[in-house]
Amino acid sequence: MALVNKVLIIGGGIGGMCAAIQLRKLGVAVDLAELNPQWAPDGAGITISGPTLRALREVGVAGEVLRRGGTWPAIDICDANGRVAATVTTPSAIGADELPGAAGIMRSVLAEILGNATRNAGAQVRLGVTFERIEQDADGVDVLFSDGTRGRYDLVIGADGVNSAVRKLVLPGFTGPKFTGQGSWRAVMPRLRENSTIYMGETTKAGMNPISATECYLFVLDKRDGMDFIEPSQWPAKLAELLEEFGGAVGEFRKGLLDGSLKNHRLLYRPLMGHMIDAPWHKGRIVLLGDAVHATTPHLASGAGIAVEGALVLAEELARRHSLEGALAAYAGRHYDRARLVVTSSARMGQIEREGGSREEHTRVMLHAQEALRAPL
Repeated sequence: MALVNKVLIIGGGIGGMCAAIQLRKLGVAVDLAELNPQWAPDGAGITISGPTLRALREVGVAGEVLRRGGTWPAIDICDANGRVAATVTTPSAIGADELPGAAGIMRSVLAEILGNATRNAGAQVRLGVTFERIEQDADGVDVLFSDGTRGRYDLVIGADGVNSAVRKLVLPGFTGPKFTGQGSWRAVMPRLRENSTIYMGETTKAGMNPISATECYLFVLDKRDGMDFIEPSQWPAKLAELLEEFGGAVGEFRKGLLDGSLKNHRLLYRPLMGHMIDAPWHKGRIVLLGDAVHATTPHLASGAGIAVEGALVLAEELARRHSLEGALAAYAGRHYDRARLVVTSSARMGQIEREGGSREEHTRVMLHAQEALRAPL
């Protein structure tokens, strides 16, 4: 007899969708509730590392991601004017030699691919809906939804992001994610190079990662004292100010921001937050997944990846354990170290950037984490 026959997933992001797909492969009935009625994420591009591609291969969508996204064989490290100082290859993840070492895609396109796969797997998707009340007993979980309907489930998965509402039921004492002292800027621009490119300025780092055959996304991290709201109408001028020291392709992009000639750049800014919560990640029949327990900054391009890996591990443990308590404990036990590696390494890289620390240490931290993540789950 299966450990769970009917599961509710709260949150339709990357982790929640992958969990739904994997549980449906086990024959589990899945309801997925997503508060956003459009089910469309904000964002420009997203980088998908080799280990993340390996995980998406397991989900069954890697081929479509590669078809609609962009890949690169190496990273060019350049000065602020685009002169290449070094080129670093991006090896494939172990056990995934047929996949590239890195890829990029529009976040909305990735969400569309996973959304279609979620529905095709047979999950019941409910948009514009969340929970009002969750009560559990030894045999199941009763859920009252925001539209007044009710349901009873064997397990509830909280995949509702960095500001998770489900988390309050599992970890009521958690005070919330911490601001990291940096903000992230992203925008879409034409693809100019085969490789990914990092531009190292004196005070700012910028990069460009391909997201298709013709486009890439620009990413910039800046140092900030607080999480003050920045009016979107001010974003072009603010980003142009950050990019003042850059020439080459970044300098041309900056000119377009200033004179208004740049169209459809899909500029986005967000402050960066993070946390790593110790296990256990469940309470009774309610368990947390993804950013709800391990939110990271983008320095290793692995936040989405560890959410996908968490979904894989959770489904595997539910399939092979003899008790629900044992499965949920084993899920956190298997997944914790990889998630913590991403969160702590990314945080250290951000700290070095904020403080103007050693570039050599920054590179060491990045390469150590990347090599560790190439290892199988």
